[in-house]
Amino acid sequence: MKVLALAASNSKNSMNRKLANYTAHLIEGAEVELLDLNDFEMPIYSIQREVELGKPQQAQDFYDKITEADAIVISYAEHNGSFTAAYKNLFDWTSRIDIKVYQNKPMLMLSASPGPGGAASVLASAVGSAPYFAADLKGSLSMPNFFDNYNIETRSVKNTEIDAKLRDLVTLLVNDIGASTVI
Repeated sequence: MKVLALAASNSKNSMNRKLANYTAHLIEGAEVELLDLNDFEMPIYSIQREVELGKPQQAQDFYDKITEADAIVISYAEHNGSFTAAYKNLFDWTSRIDIKVYQNKPMLMLSASPGPGGAASVLASAVGSAPYFAADLKGSLSMPNFFDNYNIETRSVKNTEIDAKLRDLVTLLVNDIGASTVI
């Protein structure tokens, strides 16, 4: 099974990248591809740029990565209560290829932040809009106080309650696609 993991952030040290990667690797035997949004940088979307440039190859490449995946794990960073500009731009360009960006792929949506909010605002927005973009959402989870709940050295969730919830979500995902067990 091929799992696409990504953080909706272009930060090289993204906590959401760490969370998405950890969660995707809970699926035993999965081939995990961890995307870096920096590989998909393009001009800021506008209809005029689309007319002038067409659809950038990076948007097609991102869409193709989703096509090739059996499942998706995405973790959203929150900038001022919303999506990061890097993710929103990539999403906007990709939606011009096909509004069904997520192509009915089973997926988990996560978020994390260093504070007590856990980026819950952006996660709520992503979850609320998921059906419009053909996401087969199996579950979501917000992780507050990331640095208290995640061990950077061992690259694992140290909060047992949050870890158990993540494992439950992964089990839902695995059961839906008939994959092997959760580690």
